[in-house]
Amino acid sequence: MLNIILAIFLGILIIVLAIMAVLNKNIVVAIIAAGAVSLFASVLYLILAAPDVAMTEAAIGSGLSTIIFFYVLNKINRQNG
Repeated sequence: MLNIILAIFLGILIIVLAIMAVLNKNIVVAIIAAGAVSLFASVLYLILAAPDVAMTEAAIGSGLSTIIFFYVLNKINRQNG
């Protein structure tokens, strides 16, 4: 029962953060929100008994993608001014 409640809470949180990532004008906040979506999705996968998918999502989706987004943002900011 606790797993179901936690899964529903995480699902709602993922939806809210995804909307925040899409609608936010500040790019840094949008990148952080997108990384948080991936992080909470990996926790949800762990609750749903898929640890291999959870580890992949945490490493690639939350970690590597967020770092690449910030790297590209830094490169763009250097070129523009």
